[in-house]
Amino acid sequence: MANTSATPGTFVEPVRSYNFKLEIDGITAGHFTECSGLGAKVGVIKYREGGQGQIAHALPGPVEYANVVLSYGVSVSRELWDWFLRSVEGQVERKNVSVIMLDSAGTSEVLRWNLLNAWPCEWRGAPLDALARTVAIESVCLTFDRLERG
Repeated sequence: MANTSATPGTFVEPVRSYNFKLEIDGITAGHFTECSGLGAKVGVIKYREGGQGQIAHALPGPVEYANVVLSYGVSVSRELWDWFLRSVEGQVERKNVSVIMLDSAGTSEVLRWNLLNAWPCEWRGAPLDALARTVAIESVCLTFDRLERG
């Protein structure tokens, strides 16, 4: 991991969004072209105290994690499709997924997000266009129980 502490007057290079890789259960899966949706939200529970009806206090409520969408070029590999299909059949297979940001050279880990107990909840096929000359990109959407930043 790189040194993340900043010294006053020292320029800290921002992390490049195109240098990332994914690990699914500890195995590097490097064929993803995009990862979007990383996010979390703490719900707010409002209540009013007796005798002070005009003041609404706020307490932290349940935590909600956004679904993460992984996009990748269509290939003959059936790994992601089969993982999704198990969810369709009611046999959810939970895996730990890590989104790993790399330095500008693309060689060293700078930071990571761990999606714990993730499983695919949605799949989208590639749009097909006979006039386009682009790579066919499909996506899988993951839901998970907890998010950690390492």
